[in-house]
Amino acid sequence: MDLFEYQGKQYFARFAIPVAAGAEADTVDQAVVKAEQIGYPVVVKAQVQVGGRGKAGGIKLAQNADEVRRHAENILGMNIRGHVVRRLWIEAASSIAEEYYASFTLDRSAKKHLGMLSAKGGVDIEQVAEEDPDAIARIRVDPVDGLDEAACRDWVKAARLNPAATGGAVDILRKLYRCYTEGDASLVEINPLVLTTGGEVIALDAKVSLDDSATPRHPEWAEFSSEQVLDDREGMAKKLGLQYVGLDGSVGIIANGAGLAMSTLDVVAEVGGSPANFLDIGGGANADVVTNALTVINTDPNVKAIFINIFGGITRCDEVANGIVEAMRRVDLKSPLVVRLDGTNAEQGRAILQANGSEQLIMAATMVEAASKAVALAGGK
Repeated sequence: MDLFEYQGKQYFARFAIPVAAGAEADTVDQAVVKAEQIGYPVVVKAQVQVGGRGKAGGIKLAQNADEVRRHAENILGMNIRGHVVRRLWIEAASSIAEEYYASFTLDRSAKKHLGMLSAKGGVDIEQVAEEDPDAIARIRVDPVDGLDEAACRDWVKAARLNPAATGGAVDILRKLYRCYTEGDASLVEINPLVLTTGGEVIALDAKVSLDDSATPRHPEWAEFSSEQVLDDREGMAKKLGLQYVGLDGSVGIIANGAGLAMSTLDVVAEVGGSPANFLDIGGGANADVVTNALTVINTDPNVKAIFINIFGGITRCDEVANGIVEAMRRVDLKSPLVVRLDGTNAEQGRAILQANGSEQLIMAATMVEAASKAVALAGGK
């Protein structure tokens, strides 16, 4: 579950991470009232779960009530990369000397937590990684040992932050690590983490993704869930119990396992296509699950082909094949299916699909071949 900026800052506050004073507002009048209470100058910030707000005009500085009103009127209802602004965050303006980047997430291959810190903040970390990879200092933290002050100071030094920011940065980074681990997050990110002209270090933005698997431990998360904005596809998928993330491409993706689903997205992109979604059906690839998955993808008007990529382990490919055949009887598909089966009982699974073959059901032997066929059917290469 991804939080809005204002929710992320509220979450940060639970771990004493310093942020600028602010308040949310749903209307223009509320924005003016909140700004008067906070004191000028303030920043009027669109609350959407997508980057690029500033470039889109969703973040504006206001020196007085008239400017707050004008900016709030312009930003509320604004469409930023497909996300409509329904709420604002009114925040006390900060006098910024320098901007940094900081985050924690999980490095699955190393089986450790990964921290990234850079003196180049305020821009996408992907851009920094591409243009100046040495500008990112990484640290891998053993969950058993945790992040102590000495290691944190070495990390800050490696990132070449201004020495004036060292004390504040170390303090925030250790609190951010606690927020990430004790707060059951899958990602915490501050961009920018700023050094003010007064020598303070504060979190000027907050990106927090909570681990849904930890929901039973956090009844207080219900307040965050009620504010989530899902598109129609994601809302339907959530009701059907599917792990689904909507994208804007033309090739629908169904795979069993998050890792395989991510790899499938990568392969589709590599052969010149654009994925329409991430959809992991896990190990329960029976007829009901496959039907639900196809139903969700079938509602996306941008999908021109569907790629089903299955690697059978505990899940047997013949069971998946039977599920696909039955699902195709239940769902009036608008797009052709390209299916790749490999692993346990793959030959039996392929035989079942071939016996039920049609122009709409296409087999492929390898992942790359299947991706290429799906992309071609979708109008790509």
